[in-house]
Amino acid sequence: MRNISNSPVLHFFAATTLAGTAIGSSAADAVNDRAPQQQQTSENRMQQHPYVGMWVTDDGRIRHELLPNGRYDEARGNRESAYQGRYEVTGRHIEYWDDTGFTADGDFVDGNTLHHAGMVLRRK
Repeated sequence: MRNISNSPVLHFFAATTLAGTAIGSSAADAVNDRAPQQQQTSENRMQQHPYVGMWVTDDGRIRHELLPNGRYDEARGNRESAYQGRYEVTGRHIEYWDDTGFTADGDFVDGNTLHHAGMVLRRK
């Protein structure tokens, strides 16, 4: 039986494998390091967005709080946090994705009025 532990081919494959692992780790680390930076940039952009804040129907029954991190919290009547999820604003249009899978949208008529699902909400 032949001993291959000193084989140049074996050394080549071992070196290639180790190098690939090191490069793979570095690439993964770079991607992982970038993700928090992208999230932070997105959060900074939302904190400066003109529609962040509390939006309420005239009777006070429905209350949408658009949070600076791209999340929303909706209260209905006495039920606080009745719905929660994420949102995105494009121009004057808002899209909601509830954590339960429900989707909705709306439009900001002006800086103080939001039309959403047949309701009119105003900035508070």
